[in-house]
Amino acid sequence: MSAGRHRRRPLGRWALRLAIAAAVVAIGGGGIAIYGLTTKVPEAGATYTPATVGTTAPQAHADPQATALSRSTPARIQIPAIHVSAPVMEVGRTTDGSVQVPPLEVRNLTGWYKYGPAPGQMGASVILGHVDSYQGISVFYYLKDLIQGEQISVTLSDGAVANFVVDGLEKVTKTDFPTRNVYGNVPYPGLRLVTCGGPFDASSGHYLDNIIVYAHMVHRAAA
Repeated sequence: MSAGRHRRRPLGRWALRLAIAAAVVAIGGGGIAIYGLTTKVPEAGATYTPATVGTTAPQAHADPQATALSRSTPARIQIPAIHVSAPVMEVGRTTDGSVQVPPLEVRNLTGWYKYGPAPGQMGASVILGHVDSYQGISVFYYLKDLIQGEQISVTLSDGAVANFVVDGLEKVTKTDFPTRNVYGNVPYPGLRLVTCGGPFDASSGHYLDNIIVYAHMVHRAAA
């Protein structure tokens, strides 16, 4: 969805708007614009970024014992450290080439980019989630608080569970989105989680940054 759609006039801090991403993604030689829905939020609550979030992509520590899974649609994502347990819907592209995002009004819902690898397959699987809205915080509000070593699990529709460990987090400006790092091929089953954060531009109603979690699949989740 284009960032220019569904615009509302700003009404100070009581009419701030949210954008989940604003990057042009080149996959398979084609350009894919990723934009977020915009809406009113009571205040820009996701502006604080912990010092544990870096400004470069973290180094991956692939598990040599982790065997890639067969392709299966993800059904639920769980992140115990930040109390996330949310369904996953498929998202693709809109007619203008932009990447779809989950409905903003459903606060506990994530979206898997279905034209990339599924979680557990070889390559980088991408799941998007909103940070907040006029209703309050959304599913990935606390994503920025994750740290290296924490666990993420994705239950697939075939009953398998892909378990991941966080490599680290990166904060990037939306105008310099690291397309290759997020959507590019990697030689292991990887996972990328994406939401908004950082400074908030009240004049445009958008967060200016994205928060990206990088993770790799592990052979066995820690007890």
